[in-house]
Amino acid sequence: MKGLAQRQWQWRLEALLVRAALGFSRWLGPRRASALGGAVARTVGPWLPVSRIGRRNLELAFPERDAAWRETVLRGAWDNLGRTMMELPHLPRLPESAEGPGWELVGRENLPPGERQLIFVSAHLANWETLPVVAERVGLRMGSLYRAPDNPLVDAALKQMRKGGAELPLFPKGARGARQALRHLAGGEALGLLVDQKLNEGLELPFLGQPAMTTSAPAELALRFRCPLIPTRVERMGPCRFRVVLEPPLSLPQSGDNAADARALTMAVNARIEAWVRARPQEWLWLHRRFARAAYRRDRAG
Repeated sequence: MKGLAQRQWQWRLEALLVRAALGFSRWLGPRRASALGGAVARTVGPWLPVSRIGRRNLELAFPERDAAWRETVLRGAWDNLGRTMMELPHLPRLPESAEGPGWELVGRENLPPGERQLIFVSAHLANWETLPVVAERVGLRMGSLYRAPDNPLVDAALKQMRKGGAELPLFPKGARGARQALRHLAGGEALGLLVDQKLNEGLELPFLGQPAMTTSAPAELALRFRCPLIPTRVERMGPCRFRVVLEPPLSLPQSGDNAADARALTMAVNARIEAWVRARPQEWLWLHRRFARAAYRRDRAG
């Protein structure tokens, strides 16, 4: 009982700090909150131990570049991450706008007319939390998977913030969330999936020149329901300002071999994400072990 009571007090304190940070961001406004988050993260982040992973990832993905260039990209990635965190409270109210804080949508013609059962595949680029907001504004009830914090009070605060008055279906990562997402898609609604992070299972496929375990779930779902699979990326255009780009739906293979088709389609998804990362490397989240374990042995020994 004592341990449970101590944990509950810790949860309350953490939730209070999170709510205070969100409130401070709202008080600052979108531009100043973004600027502050970027300044703090790019100053402190490169000194944190996790930056060793980022440096190793950049070395693996861009062996032809020198250390100074990779360090610049790493600082940019931290800047983007800090901005992303401080921008979160403002996203639900961002307008579609050609200037200032807001977002613009490119490739709207790639949405099949009248189709609601869609799968959007994306990555942790720019402020990826913009995607559900934009989907809701164009009339899609897009469900999203998310990693729930261990603290349920923090989880509740973040879910309340993400909703922002709109009913956005959020499914926790794991078996239960996967079943909920499947039912959502089977019911004729849209699903958005971020597919650029490391898994311990899935398919080992090339990504940024390295073998990387990759989820085949988007490909398998698209093939099962024969629904459009649309590569979608977010680009940062300024403080709390974004461009969301919808690419043409990927062609769905029909060889008769489901495993081979899922593999080919997943490779096509990886190729699109790789192209986005190489084009705008400072906007990707480099701070996780994306590649096979062997790629980091040198990093651990260093």
